Amino acid sequence: MNIMANQPRRLESYVGGTWVAGAREGVPLLDASTGVPVAFIDSSGIDFKQILAYGRDKGGPVLRRMSFHERAAMLKALGQALLERKEEFYALSTATGATRADSWVDIEGGIGTLLSYASKGRRELPNTRVLLDGDVEQLSKDKSFSAQHILSPLQGVAVHINAFNFPCWGMLEKVAPTLLAGVPAIVKPASQTAYLTELMVRRIIETGLLPEGALQLVCGSVGDLLDHVEGQDVMTFTGSAATGQRLKTHRAIIENSVRFTMEADSLNAAVLGLDAAPSTEEFDLFVKEVAREMTVKAGQKCTAIRRVIAPRSYSEALIAALNDRLGKTAIGNPADETVRMGPLASLAQREEVRVRIRDLAADAEIVGGDPDNPHVMSGDASAGAFLNPVLLYCDKPGSARAIHDVEAFGPVSTVMPYDTAEEAVDLTRRGKGSLVASVFTNDPHFAEEVVLGLAPFHGRVMIGNRLSAKSSTGHGSPLPGLVHGGPGRAGGGEELGGMRGVKHYMQRTAIQGAPTMLTAVTGRWMDGADTRRDSEHPFRKSLAELKIGDQLVTATRTVTLDDIEHFAHFTGDTFYAHMDEEAAKANPFFEGRVAHGYLIVSFAAGLFVDPAPGPVLANYGVDNLRFLTPVNPGDTLKVQLTCKEINPRINAEHGEVRWDCKVTNQLDAVVAQYDVLTMVAKRRE
Repeated sequence: MNIMANQPRRLESYVGGTWVAGAREGVPLLDASTGVPVAFIDSSGIDFKQILAYGRDKGGPVLRRMSFHERAAMLKALGQALLERKEEFYALSTATGATRADSWVDIEGGIGTLLSYASKGRRELPNTRVLLDGDVEQLSKDKSFSAQHILSPLQGVAVHINAFNFPCWGMLEKVAPTLLAGVPAIVKPASQTAYLTELMVRRIIETGLLPEGALQLVCGSVGDLLDHVEGQDVMTFTGSAATGQRLKTHRAIIENSVRFTMEADSLNAAVLGLDAAPSTEEFDLFVKEVAREMTVKAGQKCTAIRRVIAPRSYSEALIAALNDRLGKTAIGNPADETVRMGPLASLAQREEVRVRIRDLAADAEIVGGDPDNPHVMSGDASAGAFLNPVLLYCDKPGSARAIHDVEAFGPVSTVMPYDTAEEAVDLTRRGKGSLVASVFTNDPHFAEEVVLGLAPFHGRVMIGNRLSAKSSTGHGSPLPGLVHGGPGRAGGGEELGGMRGVKHYMQRTAIQGAPTMLTAVTGRWMDGADTRRDSEHPFRKSLAELKIGDQLVTATRTVTLDDIEHFAHFTGDTFYAHMDEEAAKANPFFEGRVAHGYLIVSFAAGLFVDPAPGPVLANYGVDNLRFLTPVNPGDTLKVQLTCKEINPRINAEHGEVRWDCKVTNQLDAVVAQYDVLTMVAKRRE
């Protein structure tokens, strides 16, 4: 299908494994710069109960049969396929009002998030279908009854209702952790820019990389879909607080305790430090950041800076610097390469912003920009949704209300003066919870006071200064590894945050039982579970032969004073507890000279390592190392090494094996315990 044809077309939904158009022609969606129709949108006639069932019954079982690494590989392949088609997305994105730079954040930023989750899934998750959460809880003294928390995929569908400002990123940043968790998704983009989401979903489906039912798309209203959600389903919403609250209180959401994550209005703030006077690097960085956040995506970002909080004595200079920078912003049709800021997403959106500016004017005066008379270098100023950046100033923000309550979702910010750090924190908190705040300062004490004051009210706080200027990703950039969301007014939700985002689509369950049973369920050996010892050293076994619970109990080795002396001089570690008998005795933890902890680890390796080549290829780390009992000269050590966990890598001839290593003395007291991590070949040569 030629998506880029000049004639507007009817958008289709992808539901039940097929593309379907609504029963009616639908509502026209207009090019934000020219007012020319791009598409028509309608979802009437769709059986929403059926598409939920299709996702649960068709997509869910297939995804859950896949391991985390298999799902991660699927996301990687999908991200690479989308990158090959990116220019098609860029071409259509101009109709949304986005410049090439704006579209990069949406298109390649979204694909980058997909690839980031693919990479994190392979590196941070095991090649299993269940996640372990925390340590084993021993519930009996004899280790016959224990517990382990696990995370397993929910068996419903994740319904993602997205905003208009990021038609690609908004979908992909939610779909990536959803699919990695093993849960199918239904995506409902906001109507204004749904044509770009629909194009990307078409290309996703065409790849054939996703199992059928893993991803469905609804273009238009979701009809009675919420009536049919169940307790295993998840709903996420990005948009206005009023709409989100209405959805959150839907009868089925409440009755079925459906997980609901909301990202709503956010009056994000940027604070200029008391030390950041005009002419300092921090002042200049602050001006650049505020202006950028006002103009990128024409200020239509949930993370954009709405409140600019600055020392009173710097406010006049700040307003002048901002107006100078904003005045140089080239505004027009984003298809024009010289344009730096495009229009808002629609004429209705522009009128909404103008109304909000009038609301803000109850507390503040306009000191830059004219909201009613846009000046453009290209495009149609009357038919397009253009709006020049508008800067306001409120001289008494402590007694004002509108500037802390009203969000103008466009290129609009309000400057607010403060006199003390405490006042800056108070003004920022009046936003009642936001996605992000930033603090620009080179004073560590100011940073500490303000950041700790802001943290409980924000999902993310960025500190900007000369030290990080070249590498900083900026105030307004949500990152895959960092939490995106905020308390209170911002919706109380949380997305992304690396593997935290995956766990939102999984159920935490405490599993209790005998260690052998828990080992079978979790795929990880635990103390007290069955073990297997045979004549063959575990290091001689490939992944195909090795089993969880395979165990080696070594011969013994006695630690001598000469060993300690040699290790100390050989390594240079002559800490007094190893070298000075009297000083060591004065230490409340020791009875005299003790062996180095790393000497114990070295001797343990000497006891359990099999020296012949393969199938063990390498030791790549040690986890959770603890020294539990001091080792004195004359103590005799022994090692119990148990195969704890096996994670074969996909598309490779090796995998990771985690070994439980327990070092004991002649009294069977544990002197050291840790996990040894090795790379092991899948098969013997």
